[in-house]
Amino acid sequence: MMETEKPRAVVLLSGGQDSSTCLALAVSQGFECYALSIDYGQRNIPELNAAKLVAKSQQVKKHIVISADLRQWGGSALTDEKIAVPETPAEGIPATYVPARNLIFLSFATAWAEVLGARDIFIGVNAVDYSGYPDCRAPFIESFTRTANLATKAVEDGWKFKIHSPLQKLSKAEIISLGHQLGVDYTLTVTCYNPDCSGRACGKCASCRLRKQGFKDAGLPDSTRYCD
Repeated sequence: MMETEKPRAVVLLSGGQDSSTCLALAVSQGFECYALSIDYGQRNIPELNAAKLVAKSQQVKKHIVISADLRQWGGSALTDEKIAVPETPAEGIPATYVPARNLIFLSFATAWAEVLGARDIFIGVNAVDYSGYPDCRAPFIESFTRTANLATKAVEDGWKFKIHSPLQKLSKAEIISLGHQLGVDYTLTVTCYNPDCSGRACGKCASCRLRKQGFKDAGLPDSTRYCD
């Protein structure tokens, strides 16, 4: 009896806790996963190394890293060294927001998915414990799904892309608990916005604060290497 071919999925993988959990979930749901990471000129280069380790641990079919140098215009503390990474909460959208980042990332993922014949795309955006980024909200994901199905061969060939954002309504504690159940090795992941040259997390940025609190609320040990 021939083995049934698994459906293909492209999974955006940053190397952080959310995207790593999202990848593990896609694998657990029976998808043949193709992981896509973006080198966009971010401060957090260690996360790309983390993505490679996570992809290997999840035995993805293929993992590629592509370059899209958003430092060319900056506009974010993650892509412009002149803008400091904030260590305390502030009003409005924070300086760590990268203009249209998920719009750009999903466009790349859609293009690769079209080539692969994949109909499913996974992204680990979250709209509960997050920093208020507009491209993490449900209306954006819904709108992009419509755009993807109008801007590709899907419109002529009669099939549709589905953008999965399974972590959208989960808290950080719920995400970490889910990943723990799925066997995610969070020691491989890097979440910090401003790690040191050895990859240790600063322990002060919004991403570190959310990660610390998430592990605490989940009742699980946080093995992250912090500078402090």
